[in-house]
Formats: sequence, structure tokens, C-alpha cells
Amino acid sequence: MGIGPPSNGFCLVYSFVNYCQSNGNNYQSDMEKVVIVTGANSGIGLALCERLLSEHIQLRLCLACRNMNRAEAARSALLASHAKARVDLLQLDVGSVQSVLAAAGELRSRYKRIDFLYLNAGIMPNPQVDVKAFFKGLFSSKAINMFATAEGLLTQQDRLNCDGLQEVFATNLFGHFLLVRELEPLLCEAGHTSHVVWTSSSNARRTAFSIEDIQHKNGTEPYSSSKYASDMLSVALNRHKNSQGLFSSVICPGLVMTNLTYGILPSFFWTLIMPFMWLIRIFTNTFTLTPYNGAGSLHWLFLQAPEALDPRAKYHSLTSGLGANYTEPRQMDIDDSMCEALYEKLLELEKDIRRRLTC
Repeated sequence: MGIGPPSNGFCLVYSFVNYCQSNGNNYQSDMEKVVIVTGANSGIGLALCERLLSEHIQLRLCLACRNMNRAEAARSALLASHAKARVDLLQLDVGSVQSVLAAAGELRSRYKRIDFLYLNAGIMPNPQVDVKAFFKGLFSSKAINMFATAEGLLTQQDRLNCDGLQEVFATNLFGHFLLVRELEPLLCEAGHTSHVVWTSSSNARRTAFSIEDIQHKNGTEPYSSSKYASDMLSVALNRHKNSQGLFSSVICPGLVMTNLTYGILPSFFWTLIMPFMWLIRIFTNTFTLTPYNGAGSLHWLFLQAPEALDPRAKYHSLTSGLGANYTEPRQMDIDDSMCEALYEKLLELEKDIRRRLTC
């Protein structure tokens, strides 16, 4: 997902017109659950939407996407198999502050509350593979771990976006943080419990993150840094917002073949190694491979009482050698003081961004 100039007027008009055409009114039943999914037009996000609609009737599902043509195509595909489903569209580029603010305003006017907010959108721009490390690891005892975590294998070339923020940090972390902040009136409603769910990664590593450089301006692993930061932010949100009814969880989809994954290596290479990867799945449960399997933990969390979950666990989508899906919690390598420091830095950055917008 790239960063382009926001078109807020078009965003609001398009969303409103499409919403009215699709739903006919703005009525929200007290019984139906309102579910927002960012990055819902493909991959794990779309697979989650399909799983939710297949197993749950009383849903109000909102696909929050940057590309509205792809979002409309995703909505049409969902309605083709779930004709009576209530599926809304929202234009949202989480890498743009203006887009986040406009989308949040639209959501506040559209819904009385939000039950689930799935923060799934993310980017890994210009991934570079260390070919020597790849082939060395491919024929070693570390092959499975290399594929599962990409540790020591991937670097990315980050850049500044239109807001002057590092693109990966803005898209994978700060934009979602700002969205949560803007939606607190709908997420922290009295007598109501909401669940914020972050799509993290096995590539989220403490060694890639620095509290002195939260945007990862000086590093070469912005994706890993941003995902580790989302793990920490989830812990901090629970500490600050549980008393107001907002709960946060983190998932890892496992190794999934999505557009993001296919962008790492040439397509012909994936074709060559896919049989090898299916074979490896016999020996490891982290190779979920398909978006449907990768979305397993996201759907599993939909069925849980958020207050009963472990705030320090990452919930992993896993697949057995025979193809059975299941979810397993694993403790995160998290330091409480660093979580709090990150939360405070994000609040300060938010203040600075808002100050700049009013100048």
C-alpha cells in the first residue's frame, strides 16, 4: 500500500453515497456487532471478512481500504456468497494523517459504537533479500526458522510520507494509533466492551526496535520495528484503557502467501519453492500459507471475551501437517517500561501532528 495525497472531499462523498446505496438507512441494531477491518480488500483482511460472514449473522461489517476500486470488488465478492450481509465501505489510508482523521469522522457519524476494530493494514516497501544468507539458510538446520521469521534475511528501504513521517511507521503503527484515539468515543462507551486487534508478525523482533528511534529512521528493518512496536502498544493500551472497556490483542498470522509476501521475491521463485514449503509444513505449525488459515486467530478472537484474554500474549494462527487450524497464545518479549515510554512518545507525536495541522 503506497502513500498518495489525500482526497478528503471525495473520500467523504464516496463513502456516504455508497453507504446510502448499500444500506438504505443509518439504522444500527443494538444486537448486531459493528466490525471495522483495515486493509480488508485482499489477503488476510478479506479472508477474515469471509470467515466472519460465513459463521455470524448479526454483523455490520465495514471494509476500510485505501483503494476504493479494490474495496468495491471485495465487497461484491463477499455479497456474491452472502447476499443478505451488511457490508459498508470506507476510504482509509492509514499512512495519511488527513485520511485517518476524515475516515474517523465518517465512522463517528455512521455508527453509535464499534465492537471490533481489526488493525490489519500494513506495508513492507522495497524488501531486499540477502541472497547469500537465503541460500546458506535454505540448506541448514535453521531453514524453518528463516522462512517463519525472515530473521537476518530481509531489509527494506523506507522513506518519508506526505506528513513528514517514516512511511512504514506511519502506516503500520501511527496511523492505527491515531485511528484508535479518534474512535475512543465509540470504543470506550459506558457499559460497552470493545476489542482492538492488531495484525503483528513473527518478524516483530525486539532487536529491530529502538525507543530512541521509534520511526526507525536510522535502521534497515522498519517493518520488524513497526510490528514490535504494535506489540508494545497493545500492552500499553490495555493498561490505559481496560477500565474504560477497551481491550487490545495481538495476533501473528504465521507465514502466509499474500501480495506482501509475493513482493519479496520474484514470482517464478515462489513457484519453485512452494512444494518445498508445503513439505516443511509437516514439521512446523507456523506455515499457515493461505490467507484463510492466517486469519484463524483473528476469527478466534472474535469468539472470545476480551477481558478474559492475556494482554501479554500474542495469539498465533497455526496449521497442523494435516491442515487443521488452531490458535495458540505465546508470551511476547515485552518490557513494561518500554511499552509505557512508547505510548508517551506516540501521544507527544500526536500532539505535534495536530499542532501542525492547525497552523
